[in-house]
Amino acid sequence: MDYTFAEREQSRLLDELTDFLSIPSISTLPEHASDCRRSAEWLVAHLQGLGCPVATLIETEGHPIVWAESPRVIGAPTLLIYGHYDVQPVDPLDEWISPPFTPTVRGNSLFARGAVDDKGQVYCLLKAYEASLDGDRRPPLNINFIIEGEEEHGGEGIETLLEREPERTKADAVLVADSGYFAPGWPAVCTGLRGLCYAEIHLQTLERDLHSGGYGGVAPNAVETLVRLLSRLKRESGWIRIPKLYTALEEPSKSERKSWKRLPFDEESFLRDEVTGQALTGIKEYSVLERIWALPTLEIHGISGGFTGVGAKTVIPAHASAKVSLRLVPGLTYKKVGRWLARAVEKLTPSWAAVEVRLLHGTNPVQLDTSAPVFDVLSEAFEAVVGRPTVSIRSGGSIPVIPSLGAEGAPVVLTGISLPDDGLHSPNEKIDLQQLWDGIEVFGRFFELFAASGGNAGPDLDPEG
Repeated sequence: MDYTFAEREQSRLLDELTDFLSIPSISTLPEHASDCRRSAEWLVAHLQGLGCPVATLIETEGHPIVWAESPRVIGAPTLLIYGHYDVQPVDPLDEWISPPFTPTVRGNSLFARGAVDDKGQVYCLLKAYEASLDGDRRPPLNINFIIEGEEEHGGEGIETLLEREPERTKADAVLVADSGYFAPGWPAVCTGLRGLCYAEIHLQTLERDLHSGGYGGVAPNAVETLVRLLSRLKRESGWIRIPKLYTALEEPSKSERKSWKRLPFDEESFLRDEVTGQALTGIKEYSVLERIWALPTLEIHGISGGFTGVGAKTVIPAHASAKVSLRLVPGLTYKKVGRWLARAVEKLTPSWAAVEVRLLHGTNPVQLDTSAPVFDVLSEAFEAVVGRPTVSIRSGGSIPVIPSLGAEGAPVVLTGISLPDDGLHSPNEKIDLQQLWDGIEVFGRFFELFAASGGNAGPDLDPEG
């Protein structure tokens, strides 16, 4: 590969990434459907410009999927690269220092929604691919790209595609750059992801809103009732009051716990630089890493009901709703936990209120086997560029499609270049530019090393087939 590529082309690369990040591809908001398509079309055009003989859109009931294939290299292994071009909503907008879709460099970082989750990391892989091309614009191995537009919105389109066409995941390995370093200078591979059960709780206490002067003190308030219900679902100590939740989970092994204790984790800097609060909450009997990686959570994302506009309106609300989610660990499936959540809510609801739990979407937790040789290849690439091999970590987040990507037997390598303070899903999301430049070289080297290894990490494939 061209080891001077990133340094030499920085100005052009920054312009291209800025162009990509400027597209507000928020998958969960219907008004941005055309922006999601624009983002997908940008990728198709870019992949065509890189010489991919196949680069196309696959239509779904939601946002399109980008599929591309590199020129075929006879006898070389095949790598499937997954990513997503959709991004999270930007609320609260007033907390952004610069507009979320006006990418802005401050210091050594580029700030924009999607800068690191996942547009910036997808772009990093595209440029690593470009840097690895020879004089005839051929890569050292066969690479297929599958980049979806609904990862932040449940991922139904890609799941449907891969269920219908599982052969698209036939590869010697799958590379997913949607994770990051454990700490600055400490590259990582992710061995596990928490699952997700996302739901809405709808509660009604009256047939209509009432005047608080005429009925206050006797009429049941829907918002108050819902808040009390939610507070009873989780104790102040952090324990979740859903029967069976803790007895069903699978504890991490002793060796895994020991490896976590060896990681360079500083609780004070974690609180100050990442959590940005005054204290850490949760079940104190467990370490911070165990709370993030190995325990389920219950979070309230928003509550609506009554009057929230400017000024005053003395109303007793008849309806209230809350958006909640549980992060799930091995032993817990989202459908099973969804049923348990509904039962717990119904049990905690007063007899004079009506309640409904609506499951919106979810995904099961994932444990990844990292024993395949491809993980050693990746570690070697990181060590060559940043001076340290990878460490094994888990992630508290979820990537719904991961199980389907490995369904044909290929090992799934989940890694990335993000840093802990990059602000995924938060205002002022950023990507450290040195991480980007280093990442281009790391993954370019990985392509070369994996090609040289013969791809002895997965099923035998015919690159012509």
